[in-house]
Amino acid sequence: MATTAAKPLITVLGASGLLGTAVTRELAARPVRLRLVGRRPTTVPRRSRAEVEVHPLDLTGGDAVTEAVRGADAVIHLVAHMGKASTWRAAAADPAAERVNLGLVHDLIDAVRTHRPERPPVVVFAGSVSQAGRSSSARLDGSEPDEPLTAYDRHKLAAERAIEAADAEGLIRGSTLRLSTLYSRGTDPTALDRGVVSVMMRRAFAQQPLTMWHDGSTKRDLLCVDDAATAFVTALDQAETLSGRHWLVGTGQVTSVADLFSMVSKVVATRSGRPPVPVISVAPAEHSMPTDVLDFVADPSAFQEATGWTARVPLLEGLESAAAAIVHESA
Repeated sequence: MATTAAKPLITVLGASGLLGTAVTRELAARPVRLRLVGRRPTTVPRRSRAEVEVHPLDLTGGDAVTEAVRGADAVIHLVAHMGKASTWRAAAADPAAERVNLGLVHDLIDAVRTHRPERPPVVVFAGSVSQAGRSSSARLDGSEPDEPLTAYDRHKLAAERAIEAADAEGLIRGSTLRLSTLYSRGTDPTALDRGVVSVMMRRAFAQQPLTMWHDGSTKRDLLCVDDAATAFVTALDQAETLSGRHWLVGTGQVTSVADLFSMVSKVVATRSGRPPVPVISVAPAEHSMPTDVLDFVADPSAFQEATGWTARVPLLEGLESAAAAIVHESA
């Protein structure tokens, strides 16, 4: 039997968020040591094979990152600045955003450089398909020139490049998973999901119309957070194969905003027994971003071929499960 000291130590930065909770759930099924770091209360699975330690930390203060990653064999970096509005859109106006989105990655790299572990730790960073900015391709495959259009995406891209440089230096074995639009099917507490799917589903349950900007023709790739979590665990297992570059993670399936909102309306109607709420077109809000009218659909074939991972949750099934979870939690 392996001793505690022989079990790998995995640090999850941002463990209290939607994706962090899902990643923690996946890792807790393994005989590892987990160090869970988050600002909010962190959910620990009741049945866990892992030895778990929870650290409620503000990573922007002092040597917090150094302490969080000290001795770790692997680090999954999921932290993103959401501001008081709990949205990535805050990055444009909040001076603290760059410190969190980019600065913490530099802190992590500096910590590794200072302590120089015997074996470079694995680092897997959460990026976004929107980092590419405007593209002429119908599907993004990761080969496009990156021209980020928002502060958030510029921060993410700079952090990704810092990880790749540290990998080239031999400090870490680092990679980035650029994620498609995430949504939760309610496996974990529904309050964790503040994305567009959750917002619109709650509006539908409240019998409010679902409002889309412009004509709703913008296309997205909707990725269940459970599938995203297995992608991160797969990235740990395939670290040597993936290190040194970024990988697109999504379903590869195209869904327009209009079709998505229509699906949400119908799923909620079936669950509630009331008529579907209307889906209407409105003018973009003042806080809209250039990326809101661009298509972002991933071609995840490179990641699939390298690792064997594939998304398994169909969108309709995920939406139906999310609706059932919202009803259950509000009962």
